[in-house]
Amino acid sequence: MGEVLSQNEIDSLLQALSTGELDVESMPSKEEKQVKNYDFKRPAKFSKEHLRTLEIIFEHYGRLLSTNLPVYLRRNIQVDVASAESVTFSEFTNGLSNPVILGIVNFAPLNGNIILEMNPNLGFAMIDRMLGGQGNPLGKNRDFSDIELSILEKILIICTNLIREPWRNVLDVNPMLERIETNAQFAQIIPPSDMIAIVTINLKVGDVEGLMNICLPFFTLESIMDKLNTKFWFANMQDVTDEDYEEYIATLIKRVDIPMKAVLGRSSIAVSDFVSLMPGDIIRLDTKTDADLNVYVGNIKKFKALPGSSNDKYAIQVTEVLREE
Repeated sequence: MGEVLSQNEIDSLLQALSTGELDVESMPSKEEKQVKNYDFKRPAKFSKEHLRTLEIIFEHYGRLLSTNLPVYLRRNIQVDVASAESVTFSEFTNGLSNPVILGIVNFAPLNGNIILEMNPNLGFAMIDRMLGGQGNPLGKNRDFSDIELSILEKILIICTNLIREPWRNVLDVNPMLERIETNAQFAQIIPPSDMIAIVTINLKVGDVEGLMNICLPFFTLESIMDKLNTKFWFANMQDVTDEDYEEYIATLIKRVDIPMKAVLGRSSIAVSDFVSLMPGDIIRLDTKTDADLNVYVGNIKKFKALPGSSNDKYAIQVTEVLREE
């Protein structure tokens, strides 16, 4: 606390000022503190360090997208993280087109949701590729049909599952796609004035280029904000061994769909006999009734089996595994 002046000292000081013996301008003054403007409508909840850490996380995510999506789209995918910034949720939703692709993702175990937003041109190009086309976008945007939304859902589920690994250094998350919205009015996951971090990814599918935005509300990340720094990231970075890669590749292979068929037998008939077949006609096959069936996985004969039924459905019982190379 500063020194307290007595009444006589105050009177003497006022007398000196009135007679000009003391000049106010020549008196030493304390340095003025710099005042920083603070916008209460846009509180700075995400620091530059937070945004830089999110960029690092989603750079890893971008590499996963570029290696996994080509398996399904059969097209080269180029992914670059363009920026990471902090805005209000209303600014994010006001800048969205209609229709738009919004994947609402449950970011368990954290509270709340995040949003994966994709440019409609990218969505139509991916749908075209999934249906056997060249991957061309539409000339004019329109609403998505139910069939197109079901195809997009498969793509967004893949994108959602890939989020898990980049976040492992910060937190073991278990993201799950809850629903897809094509209108921003139905994706109000937080109040419009709340702050969010947006990571913008530039995605190129063949010749079609567009943006993919990941919306991360402060409400969702609030409990782990102290972990969103580069020091914590590098301190918890996990070494990836060859065994981890083998396990990862094995997991991908297990999800591949392969056709499987059991062949009852073969026969050759004339076309005229084939077109005149009627219910109840008998076709003679080249196998005996008590012989094992050949079971093919893809085009490779892998098993021997006996025909039968289970719960009123056709079934086979494997009797031998063929260990051929």
